[in-house]
Amino acid sequence: MTRTAASSSALPLASRADGLVGSVIDSSTSLLASQTHDIVRFAMGSPAPEAIPTHTLAQIGVEAIGAGAHDAFDYAATEGDPALRLALLDALDGTSDATTLDRLTITAGGMQGLDLACKLFVDPGDLVVVESPTYTNGSATALSYQARLLEVPVDEEGMDVDALEAMVAGGGRTPKVIYAIPTFQNPSGATMSLGRRLRLLELARAWGSIVIDDDPYGMLRFEGDPVPTLHEVAEGDPLVFSVRTFSKIIAPGLRVGWVDTAPELQPLLINAKQAMDTCTNLPMQRLVAGFLRGGHLDEHLHTNRAEYRRRKQAMQAALTEHFGRQARWTDPEGGFFLWVTFGPEVDTEELFRVALAEGVAFIPGNAFSPSKRFPNALRICFASTPPARIAEGVARLRRAVDRLAARA
Repeated sequence: MTRTAASSSALPLASRADGLVGSVIDSSTSLLASQTHDIVRFAMGSPAPEAIPTHTLAQIGVEAIGAGAHDAFDYAATEGDPALRLALLDALDGTSDATTLDRLTITAGGMQGLDLACKLFVDPGDLVVVESPTYTNGSATALSYQARLLEVPVDEEGMDVDALEAMVAGGGRTPKVIYAIPTFQNPSGATMSLGRRLRLLELARAWGSIVIDDDPYGMLRFEGDPVPTLHEVAEGDPLVFSVRTFSKIIAPGLRVGWVDTAPELQPLLINAKQAMDTCTNLPMQRLVAGFLRGGHLDEHLHTNRAEYRRRKQAMQAALTEHFGRQARWTDPEGGFFLWVTFGPEVDTEELFRVALAEGVAFIPGNAFSPSKRFPNALRICFASTPPARIAEGVARLRRAVDRLAARA
């Protein structure tokens, strides 16, 4: 007797299943892998292959997880391998994210940090504030815990905190959680000003709201003056839950990150994480620990900051050449992304298909808003592509826009 697969509508799904939202960004990886023609890849927010210290990591790996490391493939402590926690503590000393050991919990990348935060703080129906536009996977995580979202505008100073205050007052309900990417925001590249950071914390304290401080790009400043992290400004306030990752500053395939929280939260984090994956991949923890202990991080960041600045400028120059009269774009002082806005005549979801055929990929703006507020915008990553290739990709984007206009 053969069995036929049941349709999902016939299965006894949990009520939260309807709120599970896939990631357009992550799905683009599979889509691009299936293409057979040459594509300039501005879509994924990842370091360039040549920016990943592959040779150094390979050398460290021989010692850290090679034949002599008898326990490298065992389980690790859920809060993180001591070697990595101590190396990370030393690496953060003197920075805006300096901390103490009892505040650090190692995670399987930044995404697990976001999931842990929502798992601990978001009940079905809770109001969660997100930036608009915002990181797709961040808002999707809140939705997976059946949150209601309030989208707050972003401008050149990051989240518009005055608008947040007015929207909350108008809605008559305070948020349980405020999700913010304060530095080199994804997708806009904007950095929240110090004044807004201080005001955001004042509002959070007045409302009793948890602030999820998601800062994957803060170490990648290549221009301008640094702004204290929300972690530093908060001075240990337990309402601030800081999420960090090595994905953007070393390599995304490591899947290693950390959260910095009030010490009294760590037992709950351990319980929550043990129900997810028991522990973060130990060989990769040892690899990162060796990279940090070997003093490689500072030089690695210095090299990448300079190169990312050069690539941002190349992207902006190419956009000026091809779209100077048709679009506007942001001017970030670090990170990976430019946010490009066209006139209302350009639908970037339609443009995506044409652009892919022309050999260039990006992420349409509506992917960064649960209510699809940005139909004529797009995000492009400058970090992953060298300048000559950037110029070719933007030229292909120009051809795609012209082809789309010819169809109208």
